[in-house]
Amino acid sequence: MNELLSLLKQNARETPENMAKELGISVEEVKSKIAEYEASGVIRAYQAVVNEEKLDHSLVTTVIEVKVIPESEGGFDRIAERIGRFPEVESVYLMSGTFDLLLFTKGQTMHEAAGFVSAKLATMPNVTSTATHFMLKAYKRNGIIMQSGGEHERLKISP
Repeated sequence: MNELLSLLKQNARETPENMAKELGISVEEVKSKIAEYEASGVIRAYQAVVNEEKLDHSLVTTVIEVKVIPESEGGFDRIAERIGRFPEVESVYLMSGTFDLLLFTKGQTMHEAAGFVSAKLATMPNVTSTATHFMLKAYKRNGIIMQSGGEHERLKISP
C-alpha cells in the first residue's frame, strides 16, 4: 500500500507537515495526493476508532453470516446493496465458503439484534439462511489494540 495511505490509516489527524517530513516529500505533494485520493474515491471517509467498552452505553455488535440466491442480473451486488441500506448494518462483505455475505451490525440489545435478523433480514427475498454471532469483546479493531494499560510485552515465541 502507498506509504501516505498507511500513515493516514494509522492517524488521519496527523498534519500534512509531519507526514511530509516522514515521507521526505513536500507539504504541497501530501495535500495534493490526499485531495486526489478523496476526489477519486480511494479515501471514502475518516473515522475515529472508538472503544465502546469505555462508554456508559455499549452497543451490541453482531456478526451475521448470510446465504443468498444470487439474482440473475446483479448477482450478489444488488442484494448486498439492499442489505447495506439498513441502518443497523455497519459493514457487508462478499465471502467465499459456506455463506455468501458477512455482515457486522450494531444494536442497543441482543433482542434488538435478533429482531433485525428475524423481521428484516431473514424475510428478504433470496435470503435462504443466516447464522448470527454476538461479539463479546474487541481486543483489536482496525489495527488498534483496544485494551489499555500495562507495559507492552514482547510476544513469546515457543518451538
